[in-house]
Amino acid sequence: MAEEVLGAQEALALVLADVRRYLGWHRDVAGDELQGGIEAVSPLLGASPMPNVEVTVAGASAAPAVVGWAEVEEASGDGGGGHEAGPARRAEARGRLEVRGATDAAPSAEARSPIAPGDPPLLDEVRRELGVCKRCKLCSGRRNIVFGVGNPKARLVFVGEGPGAEEDTQGIPFVGAAGQLLTKMIQAMGFSRDEVYICNVVKCRPPGNRNPESDEIEACQPFLEAQLRAIRPEVIVALGKFAAQTLLKTQTPITRLRGQWREYLGITLMPTFHPAYLLRNPAEKKAAWADLQAVMARFGKAPARE
Repeated sequence: MAEEVLGAQEALALVLADVRRYLGWHRDVAGDELQGGIEAVSPLLGASPMPNVEVTVAGASAAPAVVGWAEVEEASGDGGGGHEAGPARRAEARGRLEVRGATDAAPSAEARSPIAPGDPPLLDEVRRELGVCKRCKLCSGRRNIVFGVGNPKARLVFVGEGPGAEEDTQGIPFVGAAGQLLTKMIQAMGFSRDEVYICNVVKCRPPGNRNPESDEIEACQPFLEAQLRAIRPEVIVALGKFAAQTLLKTQTPITRLRGQWREYLGITLMPTFHPAYLLRNPAEKKAAWADLQAVMARFGKAPARE
């Protein structure tokens, strides 16, 4: 029974620490909030006494990350370390969670990165790290975060610019008119939408479908990179100016980038026109189709015969 309680306690500790991280609670108030949370759910874990647990977090209080937990003994008196004992930290030690926060100093560049370099993440880890994102001003007008959709082990990934109205409503990328055209393009290449992965440079809709601004792109860029590192596709198709310029870190116009093989994170990349641009400029569909045929050749696919 003790092992079952301990296992449940571990899971609860991590969940509560995740809640703390995503809500951005400061460490000086987190202890009492977590105490209240665990007391509320402790009846679910049975009548046996629950161990004291210390949850250790790393990083600034704005975005800490759980790095471990340990069963601890109740300290006598008011305790040391400069912490004043509050009602939730006194004699009622049962199920106590103590959050040991990090310093308020600015985190290092590595700490600010959603996933450590050289450590390919899972897509759900990237999405969890993104959380209820408020890293740029786009959060104020969005209805849904549009993270991405498709096969998490896709060989082919399409990266677009940002969500439109339909995408913002549904929380799925490329479901509007441009998305319908993209689906036809994918099918013409011999794939289905379920086989590939589709995402955008920015995860929230810019107001009025305006172009993403530099600070918005910068805020989302680490998560886009983490998505692509998680999937590790064979080929990326960058759809339009913002996707190509963001991934390639260049200001070269898409008219000069398209149709030429590039590389991103060691992954082969093909820039081409955005489907929305093709809807406005149907004459450019021939050029875009030539780009996609080059991608098809990489996968040993030939265009379907009429």
